[in-house]
Amino acid sequence: MQVYILAFIIALLASWVLTPYVKKLAFRIGALDKPDGRKVHHGIMPRLGGLAIYLAFVIAVLATMHMTRDIFALLLGGTVIVIVGILDDKYQLPAKVKLLGQIAAAFVLVLFDIKIEWLNNPWGGYFYLEYFSVPLTVFWIVSFTNVVNLMDGLDGLAAGVSGIASVTVILVALQQGFYPVAVITAALAGGIIGFIRYNFNPASIFMGDTGSMFIGYMLAAISIFGAVKSAATIALLVPAVALGLPIMDTAFAIVRRYTNGRPIFQPDKGHLHHRLLAMGLSQRQAVLLMYVISAVLGIAAILLTEVDGYLAAGIIACIISGVALGAKKIGILNDR
Repeated sequence: MQVYILAFIIALLASWVLTPYVKKLAFRIGALDKPDGRKVHHGIMPRLGGLAIYLAFVIAVLATMHMTRDIFALLLGGTVIVIVGILDDKYQLPAKVKLLGQIAAAFVLVLFDIKIEWLNNPWGGYFYLEYFSVPLTVFWIVSFTNVVNLMDGLDGLAAGVSGIASVTVILVALQQGFYPVAVITAALAGGIIGFIRYNFNPASIFMGDTGSMFIGYMLAAISIFGAVKSAATIALLVPAVALGLPIMDTAFAIVRRYTNGRPIFQPDKGHLHHRLLAMGLSQRQAVLLMYVISAVLGIAAILLTEVDGYLAAGIIACIISGVALGAKKIGILNDR
């Protein structure tokens, strides 16, 4: 059996088995999500489901990979972000405190020399970042961490979109011969997909910030790890395109709040999934539609690895234009 398949199966089974126990733990420690005017669920729900994803990921990685310095750094950084998530799921940390925790987790990778040091010039050569390497790495990790976090608004949404993005990264890693990246990402995908069994509508548990921040952090960390080992910017580009839906949704949220004079970090009901619900779609229909869009973006990400610089730029331009037109049509920039 291929190692990446084994890592996927181990993580999937571990997540499937561990989630009910994590659910009990969430009730015991009071890591609960109460409904309010912005949320779409109506009863008290246990959070902390991401702990099962994290544990499944760690078990699968330890069972299938040698403990190198790089693997240790990924596990350590993931552990730091999970601790921040657990505290937030229980105590609802202030945004600034949570951001500091995310930055601390990002610096774990920097301290182990896992950072973005160069970018490919699509038409030949490299751009060396030098002094910009550390701030760009931290920005990249924190951005991904929050993008998945902001997508977690409907049952199964963040998990499904992240699972699709993870599978996309696996396929490209195998295509390009980045086998360690494929194994690590397979462990992440297995943990996510095993958890969806309990998280799809009607959900019995939420992943909480423990899960959304861990998944976003790991996808960012894996992309940097792949870029370092392969000397190819495509390792950074693929997950960014595969997660294009939540990335664009976050960008629109920032623009919407800024233009309407609201704090950028103040939650609202203007996200894509809110707009789809307002159009009359059910939770399941909205989530499945966003799965389809994410799958299309995943296919586009795979195509980017097979084309030259000009065509790649054209594909990205078409994606951005298509999303922007769709967002305008459903009024995602309106202050509602």
